[in-house]
Amino acid sequence: MLPLPRLHAIKWLTLLAAMAAFCTPLAYAASQPDADQKGPVFLNEPINRIDFSNSTGAEIECKASGNPMPEIIWIRSDGTAVGDVPGLRQISSDGKLVFPPFRAEDYRQEVHAQVYACLARNQFGTIISRDVHVRAVVPQSHTVNVMDEAVLRGNSAILKCHIPSFVADFISVASWVEDEEREIFTTNDGIGHFDSDGKYLVLPSGELHIREVGPEDGYKSYQCRTKHRLTGETRLSATKGRLVITEPVSSTVPRIPSIMSKPLNMASGSSISLLCPAQGFPAPNFRWYKFIEGTTRKQAVILNERVKQVSGTLIIKDAVVEDSGKYLCVVNNSVGGESVETVLTVTAPLSAKIDPPTQTVDFGRPAVFTCQYSGNPIKTISWIKDGKSIGHSDQVLRIESVKKEDKGMYQCFVRNDQESAEASAELKLGGRFDPPVIRQAFQEETMEPGPSVFLKCVAGGNPTPEISWELDGKKIANIDRYQVGQYVTVNGDVVSYLNITSVHANDGGLYKCIAKSKVGVAEHSAKLNVYGLPYIRQMEKKAIVAGETLIVTCPVAGYPIDSIVWERDNRALPINRKQKVFPNGTLIIENVERNSDQATYTCVAKNVEGYSARGSLEVQVMVLPQITPFSYDDIINTGDAIDLLCQIQKGDRPIKINWSFERAAGDARYDSLQPIMRTNRISIKSSVLSIPRATPAHTGTYTCMASNAAGSTIYSTNITVNVPPRWILEPTDKAFAQGSDAKVECKADGFPKPQVTWKKAVGDSPGEYKDLKKNDNIRVEEGTLHIDNIQKTNEGYYLCEAINGIGSGLSAVIMISVQAPPEFTEKLRNQTARRGEPAVLQCEAKGEKPIGILWNMNNVRLDPKNDNRYTIREEILSTGVMSSLSIKRTERSDSALFTCLATNAFGSDDASINMIIQEVPEMPYALKVLDKSGRSVQLSWAQPYDGNSPLIRYIIEFKRSRASWDEVDRVMVPGHTTEAQVQKLSPATTYNIRIVAENAIGTSQSSEAVTIITAEEAPSGKPQNIKVEPVNQTTLRVTWKPPARSEWNGEILGYYVGYKLSNTNSSYVFETVNFLTEEGKEHSLELNNLRVYTQYSVVIQAFNKIGAGPLSDEEKQFTAEGTPSQPPSDTACTTLTSQTIRVSWVSPPLESANGVIKTYKVVYAPSDEWYDDTKRHYKKTASSDTVLHGLKKFTNYTMQVLATTAGGDGVRSAPIHCQTEPDVPEAPTDVKALVKGQAAILVSWRPPAQPNGIIQQYTVYSKVEGAEGEPKSQKIPHYQMSYEATELEKNKPYEFWVTASTNIGEGQPSKSIVAMPSDQVPAKIASFDDTFTATFKEDAKMPCLAVGAPQPEITWKIKGVEFTGNDRMRVLPDGSLLIKSVNRQDAGEYSCHAENSIAKDSITHKLIVLAPPQSPQVSLSATTTDSLTVKLKPHEGDTAPLHGYTLHYKPEFGEWETAEVSVDAQKYTIENLLCGSRYQVYATGFNNIGAGEASDILNTRTKGYKPKLPEKQRFIEVSSNSVSLHFKAWKDGGCPMSHFVVENKKRDQTEWNQISNNVKPDNNYVVLDLEPATWYNLRITAHNSAGFTVAEYDFATLTVTGGTVAPLDDGHGTGNLNTRIRLPAWMPEWLDLNFMVPLIATVIVVAVGILVVCVALSRRRADDLRGGQKDVYYDVVYNQTMGPGATLDKRRPDLRDELGYIAPPNRKLPPVPGSNYNTCDRIKRARGIRSNHSTWDPRRTNLYEELKTPPVPLHGNHYGPEDVQCHYRHPGMEDEICPYATFHLLGFREEMDPTKAMNFQTFPHQNGHAPGPGHAGTMGPPGHPGHVHSRSGSQSMPRANRYARKNSQGGQSSIYTPAPEYDDPANCAEEDQYRRYTRVNSQGGSLYSGPGPEYDDPANCAPEEDQYGSQYGGPYGTPYDHYGSRGSMGRRSVGSARNPGNGSPEPPPPPPRNHDMSNSSFNDSKESNEISEAECDRDHGPRGNYGAVKRSPLQKDQRTTEEMRKLIESRRPLNEAGPKQLQQQSGAGFTAYDTMAV
Repeated sequence: MLPLPRLHAIKWLTLLAAMAAFCTPLAYAASQPDADQKGPVFLNEPINRIDFSNSTGAEIECKASGNPMPEIIWIRSDGTAVGDVPGLRQISSDGKLVFPPFRAEDYRQEVHAQVYACLARNQFGTIISRDVHVRAVVPQSHTVNVMDEAVLRGNSAILKCHIPSFVADFISVASWVEDEEREIFTTNDGIGHFDSDGKYLVLPSGELHIREVGPEDGYKSYQCRTKHRLTGETRLSATKGRLVITEPVSSTVPRIPSIMSKPLNMASGSSISLLCPAQGFPAPNFRWYKFIEGTTRKQAVILNERVKQVSGTLIIKDAVVEDSGKYLCVVNNSVGGESVETVLTVTAPLSAKIDPPTQTVDFGRPAVFTCQYSGNPIKTISWIKDGKSIGHSDQVLRIESVKKEDKGMYQCFVRNDQESAEASAELKLGGRFDPPVIRQAFQEETMEPGPSVFLKCVAGGNPTPEISWELDGKKIANIDRYQVGQYVTVNGDVVSYLNITSVHANDGGLYKCIAKSKVGVAEHSAKLNVYGLPYIRQMEKKAIVAGETLIVTCPVAGYPIDSIVWERDNRALPINRKQKVFPNGTLIIENVERNSDQATYTCVAKNVEGYSARGSLEVQVMVLPQITPFSYDDIINTGDAIDLLCQIQKGDRPIKINWSFERAAGDARYDSLQPIMRTNRISIKSSVLSIPRATPAHTGTYTCMASNAAGSTIYSTNITVNVPPRWILEPTDKAFAQGSDAKVECKADGFPKPQVTWKKAVGDSPGEYKDLKKNDNIRVEEGTLHIDNIQKTNEGYYLCEAINGIGSGLSAVIMISVQAPPEFTEKLRNQTARRGEPAVLQCEAKGEKPIGILWNMNNVRLDPKNDNRYTIREEILSTGVMSSLSIKRTERSDSALFTCLATNAFGSDDASINMIIQEVPEMPYALKVLDKSGRSVQLSWAQPYDGNSPLIRYIIEFKRSRASWDEVDRVMVPGHTTEAQVQKLSPATTYNIRIVAENAIGTSQSSEAVTIITAEEAPSGKPQNIKVEPVNQTTLRVTWKPPARSEWNGEILGYYVGYKLSNTNSSYVFETVNFLTEEGKEHSLELNNLRVYTQYSVVIQAFNKIGAGPLSDEEKQFTAEGTPSQPPSDTACTTLTSQTIRVSWVSPPLESANGVIKTYKVVYAPSDEWYDDTKRHYKKTASSDTVLHGLKKFTNYTMQVLATTAGGDGVRSAPIHCQTEPDVPEAPTDVKALVKGQAAILVSWRPPAQPNGIIQQYTVYSKVEGAEGEPKSQKIPHYQMSYEATELEKNKPYEFWVTASTNIGEGQPSKSIVAMPSDQVPAKIASFDDTFTATFKEDAKMPCLAVGAPQPEITWKIKGVEFTGNDRMRVLPDGSLLIKSVNRQDAGEYSCHAENSIAKDSITHKLIVLAPPQSPQVSLSATTTDSLTVKLKPHEGDTAPLHGYTLHYKPEFGEWETAEVSVDAQKYTIENLLCGSRYQVYATGFNNIGAGEASDILNTRTKGYKPKLPEKQRFIEVSSNSVSLHFKAWKDGGCPMSHFVVENKKRDQTEWNQISNNVKPDNNYVVLDLEPATWYNLRITAHNSAGFTVAEYDFATLTVTGGTVAPLDDGHGTGNLNTRIRLPAWMPEWLDLNFMVPLIATVIVVAVGILVVCVALSRRRADDLRGGQKDVYYDVVYNQTMGPGATLDKRRPDLRDELGYIAPPNRKLPPVPGSNYNTCDRIKRARGIRSNHSTWDPRRTNLYEELKTPPVPLHGNHYGPEDVQCHYRHPGMEDEICPYATFHLLGFREEMDPTKAMNFQTFPHQNGHAPGPGHAGTMGPPGHPGHVHSRSGSQSMPRANRYARKNSQGGQSSIYTPAPEYDDPANCAEEDQYRRYTRVNSQGGSLYSGPGPEYDDPANCAPEEDQYGSQYGGPYGTPYDHYGSRGSMGRRSVGSARNPGNGSPEPPPPPPRNHDMSNSSFNDSKESNEISEAECDRDHGPRGNYGAVKRSPLQKDQRTTEEMRKLIESRRPLNEAGPKQLQQQSGAGFTAYDTMAV
């Protein structure tokens, strides 16, 4: 049986084996790292610099990969995280750092000028991106300047573009501009090139280099053009620089400005210019040198394709880092020299890489990361781990023993001043390791001595840790009573235990178990307390190095322990600041020093009974050796002696000093050399290392190590021994066979390693050398020269040079020879010669001499002796032999193959020359045109004889037909072709073309010329000199000139002008403008109806019959600024104090600003003074709120806000109201104290002038005068203005005063007043003088409170007159005067008198009556074509203040409109009116009571006329089948033309054909499809806003051959067919109207003229128009006859007509069944009946009248007021429509619809019975017999009246409101006293005419045209449908009533005009289609002329008898025109109608 311990051991071993078998696969699996997991790596790292404009913003992307996916965080340079800043910075969800666009004022430096970094992290580590310098650029105002530069003549000048420093990073020079014309650009190659004249060069740095400045350069100016790289903005410099050229007086030493020495930093790859702007005389020479790095030696800069020198400027293209260094510019001339140094640093982008990027290292193993970087310069290297610096700055990072905390992400950063770069790598731990962990441990325990103690500690980890035990810091071994054991559990944990047998009190202390493995340490400690006396274990001597910290714990046993203290020299510690003692017995001494801290320390432990124990500790302080730093800074060359001194400053002795040497890594050849050195201990503290002779083997690190008992210290220094170059392999002369690959070695060594270069001698001898050019066959590799395929050209002297800056360097010159057989460079060549000329054939053979050459001709030896024409000569060359064969005179037989044969010792070669004898070619022939277009022509020809020489080319010569052949253009064509195209011709041009052949000998003669005409093309040029200028807010004027004449490509017909809103994608709107034929005249077009203050883009293209040319460049322009069309919104006010109010608002919408809002105006005033403009206040501000100061207290204020632009003030906002805060009131205005008795006094007062709030109460104070003490006070309600003080003492004076109070407080006291009670009470009035304001028609009360005893008698006086009571006024019992229903006359002074027997008193009140204003005065001040200016003046009788006017105006047939006019505006201009139109204007005033009475209506008109007729020859252009109409020939009469209507017909037809009803002005129009040789009538209607003019033209188309047609003849002579009127057969010939009408007309004119004069004289004595009663209503209708060829002239002073629409003639209009007709019979039956008439509405569509031959009047008719018969006869027309009758008529489009019929009234026939000279012959000579185109019609405007008139039909009554009276001086009929009523429609209740003003316009009787504009509607829908010519004009009501059956809306009727209801019988009404009898005769009354009627003296348009006489005489020339003359006029071919649209 086995012993028990052994059994236990076997059991434990079995268990451990099982655990090992189980855990092995687990451990293996755990040791495999997860390959998929990795730390973060940047995929997209942000760049170093981000510059962006505030208008664009920026996004910075940062992406990283890893597993798991890393988190992206943006941080600042200090490591703090970046957050969102609203509107300025935000971090998107995908990790981008976003900077949105922002306003300039929102710029924040901490956001927009910051260094950011991107941080990526996951659980395996953290990495940080390179520094990201973010810089936002806000546009800053800056100017670029070019300064004048002084320069000596002959020197080069450099002009600089001075860019402000704050924008210099973003702006570069794009070009230079000379004299604002010539632009000099930079070049793309970086070096630049001189311009065409070699004068200018733009340097890479932007300067302008000007070579060899001369006097002429002083007159030029230069500007630089810069470009902003962020915004793309380009701008010219603000100033122009000039060269100030100085003529040298004498020789001058070169001078260089001092500013040229600053260093340059440039990026690699860029082009660099090093300036050396020296000047001197003579002009100096420049030479550039570069210093060899690290030395003072310099080499000349080698110039090549990459490095060039221009004057003194060195330009380096595609700079590399090797170009960095110090450059020296040396300048010399014959006088002296100068030099300047420039340090150039070429920066290269930084980049970094860590090798390896990932490594897995086991615990305890070393790890090495190497940072490989590139770029220039490198300032710093730093390492960080997981985003935190580890303080390492070397290229290599080495971790000697990897621990768990070492795993993670490592980064290497390289930085300079401009940028940074980083690289990352990950360190992973190999396998799976866990540091030790204490899983179970013992606890603190207190026990009695005796028993055993078992302490257990369980630890885990991988690998399995070892556990050791300590007691108070000492390791416990298995001794005596202490036993330590341990084992490993199944789980892999280690269980360790400590057994203490029979524990003693001394065993107490701090026990610690320590678990340790190679991957970490874990420990646990706890105290074991054993009861017993204090005991201190022995402490060993403690040695510590000076400067360290001593930590020791007193090993105390025993329990309990009361205190533990430390002592030194019996003094309890601490005794200084370095010592610290803790209750647990720990002593700490910081920064230990030998002198103060080396001693014996005693630990004393005590218990509560007083027992103690002591233990001592000896502390020894040791001092490490300290070495004085040493180095060797001098440059050490080979052979120098070196001494290094290592000296010890301090340290404990003994000190051992040792030297060590580590050789530097270098050339292995020095490894075999044993460096010789020796050391010498010169003292106990010093040692010297001596090197007697330095060699390259001595280069390395020398280390001095000093050691003592405390430790060792080292100090190292590096020594480098420079070695001059030495030949390893010196080159020697070489010879190579031609074509072989040559290699010449040249090797040298030295330190630093020498640079070996090869150069080749210039020329054939050594001396001057140049660098070898790199090419395909020559290269240098490690000092060896390789020449592949060596040739003779490579032969020469070569220099090998080895330089390392030490010594002068090595050089060797060798000769490389090339041995070659003879060789001809050209084996075969052709040689030509002209026949008969000498020729020389040459053969040059290269190779080793001597060389012999023979000649063969066609393979036969050539011997010159046989033919003296041949001569052979030889010339020895350096490279071989040249043989020449000369032929004195070539012949055709010399065309042969000549061969030369060369031979030398190395071989032979031959070459052949093919000799060709040539002649010039013959001329080409058969030149033909194959095809042609506008710009090219295709030609072909036959090839001629080539002259034994290939044709090189053909020369095609072409010219314009009118040019000479000296001015030809040429096209070169290859000689192998016989077809060619000639391009770049001008379209529509005649050319002559010929062709010439050319070979090498010369050119042939020219071929026969052909002539061609190119086809037309669309214009190729753009219109020029385009200008777009604003005319007003809605109009732009575009002007331009045609393209260059050469670019027309035909004849330009016109232009398309396109315009659109700028910055939109909309298409252009095009308008067409005809071409102006005037030479050089500008075309122009006004674009109307545009938006206000809007930018438009305008383009123009010319067009011809082929098409349109190119669009011009877009011209942009704004329309003029307008005023804001909307007010500021959200206006609000806030009361701040009693005198301040804050007003705020929001700007109007941007689209309504119509400009740039500059300021805002706040208009404010107290609300009760608001309408008084003089009381308004204005405040301007640029912000959106303001505070109004200095306001009245407790006052309601009204405020408006408006925005202001450059166009003016905008719309005001709606008024808002705010009331200022209340305040204490002012003192009562006045106080009275009236004796009322022996003990009573009545105190009265007036309210404060400024109550500053609502008066709550009054306080009456009283006291005995002179008495001390507080006065008595009495509160009085606010409505009471008196107080009776009672119980007063008689004959004692009392003092009274009064205050008023608001809710704010009590106000100031009034003045004091003294009164004394008495029994004598005189009559006094307590009321005060006051002013009362009463409103019109309201009651007024004026107080008069009186006291007195006896009771006083009260009487009133009104305006000084004693008052007696009546129904409206009475005195109230309290003495007040009451006035009911106040009127204007009540205003004035009212005095109240009180009297008794003692005294009397009185007061005076003033009463102001506020009534609406009376009618203001309105007068006309000025007129324009679209505006009226009126003067406004208030009524003199107005008492109430006037607040303003309302101006009412309307066009003749429009609606009323209003305008508000301020009260202080003396004039007001009504704008945007119709041109040439009548207007009615009246005004009303308003005040705070309301609107007042209307003024008289002002009748006036705007300026302008309807269109004026053109000359026929300018207007009409006739061809065989068309007629062209030139509408530009029409004159617009001052009002712009709107459109034309064109109609035509054949002369023998009656129906007119409408061609177009909307022809635009300024266009030409062609009427097509006419028959040749045919007479046509053409009718043109021209429209503008003032009216329309109709003109008829007769013309005949040309024959097919272009001939004219003879005039037509009707059998009665030549002339127009329409010139005679056919008479019935029964009438005698002498009754021909052509004879009778002029005769009768002359008699009538004379008779009527006399009659008019008489009537005018009699009317002068008549009563005033408004005074007498008139019982007859007169109306005047003008009758006039117009013959062919006559033109209506309405500018005649006596013609005032109204013309309406005239329908096309010959249109039969059937009667309407069931309608009421007015016939002459009914008029006769209805004798004495009067009827009102509906006003004729000329705007109703389709109003037509039948045009008939004029009726023949009956003779002997008597015309007078009593004659009511209408006697008219017309031959053949018994059923003719009766004149002056109202009919029902179907319109043109209403013939089939009776419901659309309308009433109309006929007019008097044109019978030649004109009532007076003012009406005869207006449209031609009266009575002229001929074919008459007649129009008759009238319209009148019924006078609106003051009183309403009821409807006369049985229907609904309509009452009109009172309307203003009208007064028209042009109205020649008289008015009656009943004219003041308003007319009511007689049809059914519809109101037709509202208030219709009478015209009051002095211009109405002036010699102007009566013009009216009207818009027409209806089925036609075009203005064409309404036109006509009226030959008569009347002042009676003519028109149509509304058709009850027509449900369609109808436009309002025209306002009444010239309508005089002077007959009282008009008050009786009949049916609407009845008319008065007098209307049949009214046309023949004596009042035919406006001016013949006597008017009121106030009227302006009276005509005297003398004026009438002149008027008649002015008509006589036209009346005297005879028939023949008129026939001739008709032959002119047109009949014109002067018409007016209504």
